[in-house]
Amino acid sequence: MLAIKKARKLIENNPNDAAAKIIAALVLALESESSLSVAQLYSLDDKRFELALEILNEWRLDRHYASKLLLLDSSTVAQALVDEAPNSSVS
Repeated sequence: MLAIKKARKLIENNPNDAAAKIIAALVLALESESSLSVAQLYSLDDKRFELALEILNEWRLDRHYASKLLLLDSSTVAQALVDEAPNSSVS
């Protein structure tokens, strides 16, 4: 199961649990590109700390894939503009 799905289940099933709150704070910090105290992550037990690391890894990969999708979209638009432009060599 993906770490993001594991985190969602943890947060939904135990929203008042200290580990769930820290994982939720991590997700919100990643999404908003804000800070999160490393001390908070260190306070997690081994299993939850490993989950936090998995979330970080998946988030990085997803960001990379999102960048590739943006590049693909831009390339498609640029190609469409080239295809639509009148051929300047024809009189």
